[in-house]
Amino acid sequence: MHRVVVFVRDGLLGMEFGSVHRLFGQAVSESGEKLYDVVTCTTTPGPVRTDTDVRIHVSQGLDALVDADTVIVPASDLDYGPKSSSGTEIFDHIPPEARIASICTGAFVLAAAGLLDGRRATTHWASADQFRALYPQVHLEPNVLYTHDGNILTAAGEASGIDLCLYMIRQDFGASVANRVARGTVVPPHRSGGQAQYIGTPVPRTTTTSTASAQEWALANLRHDLTIEVLAQRQSMSVRTFARRFTAEVGVSPAKWITQQRLHRARELLENTDHTVDRIAEEAGFGTATSMRQQLMAEIGVTPSAYRATFRG
Repeated sequence: MHRVVVFVRDGLLGMEFGSVHRLFGQAVSESGEKLYDVVTCTTTPGPVRTDTDVRIHVSQGLDALVDADTVIVPASDLDYGPKSSSGTEIFDHIPPEARIASICTGAFVLAAAGLLDGRRATTHWASADQFRALYPQVHLEPNVLYTHDGNILTAAGEASGIDLCLYMIRQDFGASVANRVARGTVVPPHRSGGQAQYIGTPVPRTTTTSTASAQEWALANLRHDLTIEVLAQRQSMSVRTFARRFTAEVGVSPAKWITQQRLHRARELLENTDHTVDRIAEEAGFGTATSMRQQLMAEIGVTPSAYRATFRG
């Protein structure tokens, strides 16, 4: 099994810790076999304080990292203080080929160890200024949900940590496994890492101006020509009003969202059907196999045939 090691520190944010275990723990094969072995470690085994009135007992030390395939560093409530290298000692124990991910301000640990130098990364928007001042050599992107640069991944906050975990599951075992985990956790199966963080956006007081109806209709009609004019008309809005409200609600433009949904549909069909690439391109709304190939290459760097070979064995 793929071994995931969660490194926790004093002041651990419990929601992030629990989400990692829950999401990877639910990932199973079609025959019901667990796909991940998820363990927890800390610098000195014993009780670890969380950001609540609960402590957790961690029995494993840094030796648990030596055979890790993925290491995840959740945030601590101590990350919001002055610069600290707390936790950087773990990287001496991690295999060089391991994937390393942080959630929220866990990125401070990766940055303090120099792992993010010259790389794209993100952290919680409220800590962005502090992070940028401490680590100017990092290409900080404070307005995205998560980043993936080589073997290093970072998530912006607690909820986007869920998105990042699902993204890693999807990369490891395909969309079908990730979708089952998402359904079991009752969360959206996919939010693009490039989607904006929700910063200072008020919750709408009513749903009468929502673009949800147009979104639902679009998902059922991906194979058709889905221009912004068509979607605005479905929602009985002007194009300008629709574009503004859609972007405010979803975090990306209508055109980018449509492309994301078509890619998601194409990947599902590549994994779960024997349809030709031409037919999948048509059903997903790309029109031609060439167009779909270009979009898939831009998104994940592989051709449709290579993607199918990987996730269908």
